Amino acid sequence: MTDTLLKIGELAARAEVSPRTIDHYTSMGLLTPAQRSAGNYRLYNPADVDRIRLIQNLEAQGVPLEEISTALNASNPRDVNEILARIDADLKNLQTVTEAAPVEIHGLLNIISTRVHSLIAIAMHMPPDIPIL
Repeated sequence: MTDTLLKIGELAARAEVSPRTIDHYTSMGLLTPAQRSAGNYRLYNPADVDRIRLIQNLEAQGVPLEEISTALNASNPRDVNEILARIDADLKNLQTVTEAAPVEIHGLLNIISTRVHSLIAIAMHMPPDIPIL
C-alpha cells in the first residue's frame, strides 16, 4: 500500500504547493498522514491533492483556515445539517438586509452575494472522494 502513498515532497509537487504548506496544513488538522514509512516519513493519500486544492479555493475566497478545518472535520451529518441551517439563516438575513438597505451599500451587498455564490460553486464541485478526517 505504501507504494501508492506520497511523501510530503511528492504531495507538494502534485498539489503545486511548498512542503512547508503541507506541514502547516497538517499541523492545523487540515491534512492527516495516512501512515508513516519505515523511515518515519509521513505518507499521504493521493486524494489529498484534491483536498489541498479545495482548501486553497476556499482560502482564496477569504475563508479563514480555522473555519475550513472546522468545516472539513465535521464528523457527523448533524454537524453538516447545523452548518447548512446556519447558512440558510444567514442568507435569509442577507436578503432582509438587502431589501431594506440604502442604495449606497448595494455595491457592497453585491460583492457579498458574489462571494456567497462562489463559495457555493466551490462546494458543489468538491470531488466526492476527498478524504474527510
